[in-house]
Order: sequence, then structure tokens, then C-alpha cells
Amino acid sequence: MAEVPAELPGLPSGLEPADFSTFLTEAPTGSSSYLDLLLQQCQGLEVADHALVNSFHELQTQEADYLASRWGAKTVGPTLPSAYLDNRVPDDSSYCYHVHSPRSAECRAWLDEKPENSVVYVSFGSLVTLGPDQMAELAEGLFNSGKAFLWVVRNSEISKLPANFAGKAKDTGLIVPWSPQLEVLVHNSVGCFMTHCGWNSTMEGLGLGVPMVAMPQWSDQPMNAKYIEDVWRVGVRVRPDVNGVVRKEGVERCVRAVMEGETSEEYRKNARSWKEKAKMALSEGGSSDRNIVEFLGKLGLSC
Repeated sequence: MAEVPAELPGLPSGLEPADFSTFLTEAPTGSSSYLDLLLQQCQGLEVADHALVNSFHELQTQEADYLASRWGAKTVGPTLPSAYLDNRVPDDSSYCYHVHSPRSAECRAWLDEKPENSVVYVSFGSLVTLGPDQMAELAEGLFNSGKAFLWVVRNSEISKLPANFAGKAKDTGLIVPWSPQLEVLVHNSVGCFMTHCGWNSTMEGLGLGVPMVAMPQWSDQPMNAKYIEDVWRVGVRVRPDVNGVVRKEGVERCVRAVMEGETSEEYRKNARSWKEKAKMALSEGGSSDRNIVEFLGKLGLSC
């Protein structure tokens, strides 16, 4: 029987099983601790005095209105350091912690040598683990795209790269175990963010105006990818085959779609628009700014 796309109030039209959280579409495997944590947080909404959401009203109007009516939740995002977003607070340049690493200087120096909008930044966060087959396909797809790439591969994952790949790609790619992600995303040489679509990374890409190639893995990431591709229209989603592996041809095609031609211009234009809307939301009198002021007022505080 053919699958019929789902239509749910307040959500994008044409939803398919692959768009929903993996907690709804896949059989449980291993520990359920993360799901348990999410469920506990949702239960907490019923008794919480306040709920603050890392988003902004213009980005998710229907969703924000529902959360506000159901739980009194307020959008206060994007919660990016001011130095990267609007520079209202120049000293606010990190998430309350500073990591000084030789890798930061290495990444900056490498990016400084690259033309504007020429680099694909690839990062899948600190939790996602890809299999050796997927790592090989991703590596070959990036290489075959002909684009320069900065790829964050954790030390625990580096052995999954194809043999001699680092040497093969040394003229076009830089592979590092860690990068200063915000610094990378705001660099003018970066034209594409290939991401696992974790919510923090998604908000960073949107808030900093970087088009994306979405490669979701689990949890809420598939739905975030749906929004990236079909709602916000700031990028394209790579699709796995029947074995759950995104093939090199798909990686190459999607990278080129975001980096070249008419489609890339549309994605860049939309990304710039969302960046400006994010900035406006946090500017004085903007939607997130008003919510923050109202929240502080209820606590007897002021900005």
C-alpha cells in the first residue's frame, strides 16, 4: 500500500515517515535514557512557571503561537552570542566558555586563503556516529564535488575514513577533530554548512545566514531537515538508500545544488533573509527582545 503524506495542523504539508522524529518511526534500540529525558522535559511543561524557546516568532509563527497558547512558552532566540549576530554586546562572543586551541588558528588560516562562498563546512556534532560505509561515501562525495571542504571528524571517528583519503584530498580539504564552529560559519569563505540538523546547529546556520545540506540522523533532526528544505528553503536534504546509507552521488549532487547555479542563489538569498529576521527579532522591540523583557519583568528584573 502506498504511503499517503500526513497533514497535521501547524506542521508543514506533505509529511512522510522520514520527516518525523526517529523516536516515532524506528523501533527502540539500546538505552532509552535520552528519550526518557525528553519525555520528562515535556511533562515538566505542564507545571513550569515559564518556558523559553530557542527560536524566534518569525521563523515558526504557527508553532510559536501554539506553544504560547498551550504552555505560555516564549521564543527568545536565536540564542547566539551577540558578537556573531548583531554585535550589540561585542564582548559576548561565546556560549559562556572559551576554548583556545591551536585548531582555531589552523581553521582560520586555512579559511583565509579561500575565495568567498567557496568552502563546504561539514560537522555532525558531538554525538552522531557514522558507520565506515557512510564515512567512505561522504568522503568520496565531498571530494568529487570539487569544492574545498573543512570537515570535523572526531578522533574517535578518524579511523573510519578511507585509507589515504587525507592525503588524496590534501589540496582541497582540511580534516580536523574540532573547530570553532561559530567562527567558521561567519567566515566569508564558507558557502555551505553540511549538518546533522541538531537544533543548535540549525539555529546557528540560520542565524548566521549560511545555506545548508541537511543530513539528519536521529531524534528531531529529520523534522528540522524538512523545515530547512521545504519551509525555510535554505538548502537541500540528502536522502539515504534502502540500506540507510547516503551515497557519494547524492552528497556530490546536493553540495553542488547549494554551491552552484540558480538554486544556490535562491538558498543564499533566503539564508540572508532569515539572518536579517533573526537579527531583527533580538533587536530592541523585536519579537524575542519583547519576550525577554516581559519574562524579566515577571521576575521583577529589568534589562
